[in-house]
Amino acid sequence: MTEPQGPEPDDLTLSLHNVTAAPGPTPESLSVVLQTSRGEIPGIFHPVQGGSGAAICAGGAMGGLDGPAGGLFGRLPDLLMPRNVSVLRLDYREPNVFEECVLDILAGCSFLKGIGATDAVLVGHSFGGAVVVKAGALHPLVRGVASLSPQLYGTRQVEELDRPLLLVHGSADEVLDFEASEDIYRRALDPKRLVIYGDAGHSLGTVAEALDDLLAPWIEARLLGETMESGRTVEWPADAESGGQ
Repeated sequence: MTEPQGPEPDDLTLSLHNVTAAPGPTPESLSVVLQTSRGEIPGIFHPVQGGSGAAICAGGAMGGLDGPAGGLFGRLPDLLMPRNVSVLRLDYREPNVFEECVLDILAGCSFLKGIGATDAVLVGHSFGGAVVVKAGALHPLVRGVASLSPQLYGTRQVEELDRPLLLVHGSADEVLDFEASEDIYRRALDPKRLVIYGDAGHSLGTVAEALDDLLAPWIEARLLGETMESGRTVEWPADAESGGQ
């Protein structure tokens, strides 16, 4: 099946005009709004003073700031703060509009660069897993991409992603079959890693702890520029249950 054509490249432009910030939901966070030429992008920023690396989180087709696995995006700031990594959790201006959501993540990269970040890792789930694959190939700030339970649409040009790629999927995903990640993995350039969690569902809820343990050091390693080996593994965490969400 041929992917539908999006807007012409000349139409896919967005400029970041201003950023407003207010106290966030936690004492060390900020509620931010990225004001752009195409509208406002809401998010939550968890800055780490003195850190030059950051992670940007992108949700599924409906957007949102919490992420999969029982709120992974909300946990990442605490996991990454000891590693001197800031976290920007972005929502979408137009959820489920692929090209617009890619622009939102690129705006997040521009925001981070503007405040002094030198390196970033993109983390996306489901629809957002494809968004970050596309965005990761387009911004020089990006040092790695983590795509969790990704959809296929939007990954047609994964061959152009010349950054380390981590793919994670559950073998019991009934929303997006894990073959999507297998397909992306086959087409992607090295270095690339695919982790299949046995009997985990689309949201990876039954493997939340294992996902935390995988993702935090992986993000840190990419920001430090450490060498990554390619490979595919199937893992069966003890708490994974058949059909788990």
